[in-house]
Amino acid sequence: MSPYDMVVIGGGSAGLTAARTAGRLGARTLLVESGRLGGDCLWTGCVPSKALLHVAAETAAARRAGAYGLAAASGPVDLASAMRHVKGAIAAIEPHDSAESLRPLGVETAYGRAAFSGPRTLTVAEREISFRYAVIATGSSPTLVPVPGLAEADPLTSDSLWDLDRLPERLVVLGGGPTGCELGQAFARLGAQVTLVEAMERLLPREEPDASQAVRRALEADGVTVLAGYRAERVTGSAMHGPGGPLAYDTLLAVTGRRADTAGLGLAEAGVQLTDRGDVRVNDRLRTANPRIYAAGDVTGRSAFTHLGGVQGGAAAAEALLGVRRRIDYGAVPRVTFTDPEVARVGRTAAEARAEHGDTVRVHTLPHDRVDRAVAEGRTDGFTTLVLGPRARIIGATVVAPRAGETIAHLAAAVRLGWTAPQYARTVHPYPTYADGPWHAALADVYDRLARAGRITGAALALRRKLRP
Repeated sequence: MSPYDMVVIGGGSAGLTAARTAGRLGARTLLVESGRLGGDCLWTGCVPSKALLHVAAETAAARRAGAYGLAAASGPVDLASAMRHVKGAIAAIEPHDSAESLRPLGVETAYGRAAFSGPRTLTVAEREISFRYAVIATGSSPTLVPVPGLAEADPLTSDSLWDLDRLPERLVVLGGGPTGCELGQAFARLGAQVTLVEAMERLLPREEPDASQAVRRALEADGVTVLAGYRAERVTGSAMHGPGGPLAYDTLLAVTGRRADTAGLGLAEAGVQLTDRGDVRVNDRLRTANPRIYAAGDVTGRSAFTHLGGVQGGAAAAEALLGVRRRIDYGAVPRVTFTDPEVARVGRTAAEARAEHGDTVRVHTLPHDRVDRAVAEGRTDGFTTLVLGPRARIIGATVVAPRAGETIAHLAAAVRLGWTAPQYARTVHPYPTYADGPWHAALADVYDRLARAGRITGAALALRRKLRP
């Protein structure tokens, strides 16, 4: 048969979006998947984790019910029941990522491991396939830090966690990034005794320091023992050893990073190169060293988020088939840590902005005791920070609050469009919502400017009155 217009390798967010884009463009498209369509997001990442976080949040709310005159719940959660909710969420979403959903778009699906046999050919289950263009979207897998004995201890990872059906009594979570913080808080709320270990001096080291502290306080309030600046030295038996002595556990969960899945793809035969970190090397158009082959998603090392992987997949397919270059603004990609409160950020932190723009940067932080919705819900533990660069443009924002991920969406648009604080302040926001936080932070900059202008105009008016009474 004639070559496929587009072959996509990998059926996660990036691969599915690339295949759907190609199908909608009328291209003869083949999607190759070695396991299950949907990728990490559906099976082991976004969907199951947020379903479990929902159960944990409901449990925490039930335990606080006594404050409102209701009988408060107590005791640990039946994890098997919680996991049934998780699996129900996966089952409800799975059809949207299925081969059947792709067929009306003209996308064919093949199952098996793909391996390039040349610059424009590959094999899948002994089937020889040729293509005009290809997109590599094979994603990533959990990786372990080189702590002696850790691999031998066979810890759970964010991939294998979902087979648990009994709540661990003593859970040690190695890694204080977003996934470690989310899962650590969730299991503590479900009733486990959780210790969260992070080698850096603070949790969420890529976020604003105040956001890290807010999350630490929230986790500790839920009973999590947080050990920041703790460097694990070795793992033996059922204990992790480090500063202060051994940490005993029944279950060990390691969430210490991920690496690109490129093994067995035959990239050398295709003329595709890897970076020193093992990611597929791409240019700013997501094209590999082979101009007929693109890459998108985690495998590039440029995306750690489902939403960005999908954007990359669509951009790669459109660039290959139409020559339409879709610029991705990596400086305006929002990120959310789904703890309670959530931490959402887009653009630069205050420190990053000052390193780039120096004294032209202004930072406005609004504590949420000045946000009426937060006061009404008793959730004044958060804040909003706006980072303004030259000409008062919004170049970064952080929101710490319930549902901060929703609030950050319009701030991402503001960063991408280059809005100034006055432009943002002129946009009418609904009241009372947590979106009042960014709005009031923008107004603070407007009022500061008015105050400076007022001092000048006030002096001019005083002089005018003196000269012309």
